[in-house]
Amino acid sequence: MPAILAIDASPRGAASHSGQVGRMVLERLLRRSPGARLIVRPVGVEPLPHVDAAYAEALELPEARRTAADRQALARSEELIAELEATDRLLIATPMHNFTVPSALKAWIDHVVRAHRSFALTPHGKQGLLADRPTYVVVSAGGAVSGEGPLQPDFVTPYLRHVLAVIGIRDVRFHVLENLVRGPDAVQTAERRARAWLDEQLPEE
Repeated sequence: MPAILAIDASPRGAASHSGQVGRMVLERLLRRSPGARLIVRPVGVEPLPHVDAAYAEALELPEARRTAADRQALARSEELIAELEATDRLLIATPMHNFTVPSALKAWIDHVVRAHRSFALTPHGKQGLLADRPTYVVVSAGGAVSGEGPLQPDFVTPYLRHVLAVIGIRDVRFHVLENLVRGPDAVQTAERRARAWLDEQLPEE
């Protein structure tokens, strides 16, 4: 049975622009696979704990030497990686905070990007251990990141492309909602462009 994992990193809940487009992506995915299992992680409003010293210490030990406390320190990471292993579609809806990912999304990344579990260390570099799958990333930005005129840096898309590839996820399709603090007309333009992107990525059947 197909399964979808949706990560929503906005603290704004239903008012989030990235979340609204993310839900449109989910609607189309579910129309294509009506029986798909859906796992939703609203990390923006239900934040995950950041990794701590106990997590770091447990990571340094081989599995055979880990105590019950070490395994407990890695339990959240294990749960989140298992969700990725159990799904074959991934959606990430996130705002851009100060040109990069919000801390809520970074916490999820720090739990799932884990040596010897989601990627291997090889003589040729890091090798992803998770299956690739279609991944849709919707980013909301207050300013402009493309086109002419003054642009703000975008460290979200290159970072996510790289860090997801580390664990084996390379089929990543991005869309950035731009200029969202520049008035209703700019928001309408961003929404129109988002719908066009959605029609391109997941056309109505």
